[in-house]
Amino acid sequence: MYTHEGTLFAAPFDLKSLEVTGPPVPFISGVVTNPATAGAQFSFSKTGNLIYVAGPSIVQNVGVYWMDRNGQFTPMLRDPRAADSVATAGYLFPAFSPQGTRLALQIRAGKTNDIWVYDWERDTLTRLTFSEFNSSPVWTPDSERITYSSVEKGGGYDLYWKRADGAGDTLRLTQTKRQKRATSWRPDGKVLAFTQLNPDTSWDVLTMSMEGDEKTGWKPQDPKPFLNGPFNELDAAFSSDGHWLAYASNESGNLEVYVRPFPGPGGKWQVSSGGGRFPRWSRGTKQLFYRTPDQKIMAASYSTSGDSFRSGTAQPWSTVQITDRGPAANFDVHPDGKRMLVLKAPKDREAVSDNKLSFFFNFFDELRGKAPPAKN
Repeated sequence: MYTHEGTLFAAPFDLKSLEVTGPPVPFISGVVTNPATAGAQFSFSKTGNLIYVAGPSIVQNVGVYWMDRNGQFTPMLRDPRAADSVATAGYLFPAFSPQGTRLALQIRAGKTNDIWVYDWERDTLTRLTFSEFNSSPVWTPDSERITYSSVEKGGGYDLYWKRADGAGDTLRLTQTKRQKRATSWRPDGKVLAFTQLNPDTSWDVLTMSMEGDEKTGWKPQDPKPFLNGPFNELDAAFSSDGHWLAYASNESGNLEVYVRPFPGPGGKWQVSSGGGRFPRWSRGTKQLFYRTPDQKIMAASYSTSGDSFRSGTAQPWSTVQITDRGPAANFDVHPDGKRMLVLKAPKDREAVSDNKLSFFFNFFDELRGKAPPAKN
């Protein structure tokens, strides 16, 4: 059993020869799938019953929109096909420059993923990387460079940075093959927070100091673990004063947003309730934003005193849902703190989900009739 473009197929298979012995047969259309993770929402029991979730692909093409608190959307980039060179593309990981005048994006086009920079005031879209896979752009605080994950130059899944205007050479920041994702620079530009996949401890939060300058050259230092417990720790984000680090962890069983002082040691405060990911600090107000599992944006007011952090009860910033992008970020907060940039399917392509499970009883009998195993 497998899915292709949202349709569940069955093919007879010989376990001895490990070969498909007949043509695949389509069974059910409209099964929820996620091509980014090779996941599909179906399973079946040993007694022959099938269960699945009906709906479209999670990773569908979206547009880039402004969103206000009232849930009103204004197109910034309505459709990936607006740029001829990125036809059939998909947007992921939007990130505003610190001044808010430019937007970095991961754009998936066919089999490639590259980092692009969109100057939304001039309406120009510029490609920054030119290799098979580049992901999760993060601006340096001076807006001069963009840090990103890449498998370029034949190396592992490492971190790089490059000037945002495309000039100069690319600098490789890490030298290991473990999967990494850059997430945030401290406002002074001296420390990068990123996540790394560890086979023993799952996703960890690490930090890396940057020394040097434009004249003497930049010298990335050896990364140091900040959070490397037995749980997933993700999406680390520095506060606007650099004293706090927000992140998501599943230590409670679900991914929730927490805050710790940086560099520590110190306490730990839970901000979200009911699930949360991708914390974003407002630069103009004492608010911390995050995304819920049902794709809504929440806002929590906070106050600090020394190394003590106090969070108010999070409230919906808007009750409107945005489009699920799987494990990728699908929004960012403009530096003015008054509006969001979100990834959302155009209205005529919005997914309609009723969060219901569908059952197919006696599924194996149907299989034997439509896709019979080959005779020995």
